[in-house]
Amino acid sequence: MFAKGRLEIGNRVRIHSYLARTELNVGPGARLVVGDDTFINNGVVLSCRGEIRIGARCQIAPQVVIMDNDYHGVENRGEVPPASPVIIEDDVWLATRVTVLRGVTIGRGAVAAAGAVVTKDVPPYTLVAGVPARAIRRINR
Repeated sequence: MFAKGRLEIGNRVRIHSYLARTELNVGPGARLVVGDDTFINNGVVLSCRGEIRIGARCQIAPQVVIMDNDYHGVENRGEVPPASPVIIEDDVWLATRVTVLRGVTIGRGAVAAAGAVVTKDVPPYTLVAGVPARAIRRINR
């Protein structure tokens, strides 16, 4: 682990933060990795207390939230649960206002529709939508 936290940004990554502030938060000992050619749009929040990995050529639309920690328990709000890694594989598209919660892996080429709350793993090349997100159909490669 890293004493201060580590932010790794790949080549040709674009991060927009002019219409709404984009936040990249990396806590002590945490690691946030963004792969080559990924685009992160306005108002995105990446909140990392353990590990978040975003692959290459991903499209992260405005106001997406990705969190690897709940920050407090449900019954005991003073208890901070451990972080669970969030892995977003290559070529994923997260549409506007998608929320990705702790412990989720989104497979290569998957798409999360606008407003989806992703609470469980998403298979590669699958479109998910809804709250909580559910598979809608397979995507042709």
